[in-house]
Amino acid sequence: MLTRKQLLALVALTLMWGVNWPVMKLSLRELTPLYFRAITMTLGAAWLFVYFRHKGIRMWPAGSEWRTVATLAVPNMLGWHTISIFGLKELSSGRASVLGFTMPVWTVLLGAAFFGQKLTPRVLWATGAVSLAIALLMAHELQNLTGRPLGVLWMEMAAISWALGTLMMRRAVITLPTEALVVWMMLLTCGCVWVLAFVFEPLPNLQFSAVMWVSLLYGVLINYGFAQIIWFGLARNLPPATSAMSVMAIPLIGTLSATFIVGEVPHWQDYAAVALVMSAIAAVLLPARKS
Repeated sequence: MLTRKQLLALVALTLMWGVNWPVMKLSLRELTPLYFRAITMTLGAAWLFVYFRHKGIRMWPAGSEWRTVATLAVPNMLGWHTISIFGLKELSSGRASVLGFTMPVWTVLLGAAFFGQKLTPRVLWATGAVSLAIALLMAHELQNLTGRPLGVLWMEMAAISWALGTLMMRRAVITLPTEALVVWMMLLTCGCVWVLAFVFEPLPNLQFSAVMWVSLLYGVLINYGFAQIIWFGLARNLPPATSAMSVMAIPLIGTLSATFIVGEVPHWQDYAAVALVMSAIAAVLLPARKS
């Protein structure tokens, strides 16, 4: 049973991560994708490092821990954060959040394909629901004169990368504190993203509007900062069903908040996709009832 404090923290976390999708979309109006990721992730990781170090957590990897950090960073951070930001650039923020959170289903499917996990009827239902959601959004992007079907593919590639990273995390022998692992995965990813941004994108002039500065601060302080701290505080004691409900709500919040933040008007395909993906997440994450 969650305490009042835990419940409030979980609600805040879900809102922070849901609202982050349209906030990121807002930022991309004035800043290119890779520089946006590089700036926000670097500053966010830096202050997380200072915060956790102040809390007395061992933050410096030793010996083979560096290899673990680097290996896990590729799918969990570099793959997800780099590919998804290109998907978000092409799509509406609500649509991108829905497609990104097909990750739990991809996790189960990859686990079945490569690690011998069992495909249950619930997993098969989830696969069908996600497939229908993707098909609905892809079809609408193709029908729309300004549609960007490539964005759908970008987001699914990002979700698969995230799912692969989740499976690798579950099977890795991790001796480094989780907080330090995540922060160093972010920092190593930042180095790669800065190089990619410098090579492929023009240098930003930093002449941003006030709204843009606020959205950047949100990314640094909230998405890569307070949300991560809240998550670490909850993760050790959060029941699986409660965690699943939080994950389910993020695409819905992303879709609804986008109307107020960036003026996106969802279509019926968006609402249908949200419902399908939420049901798929529930199928693979919520524990089955005991008979």
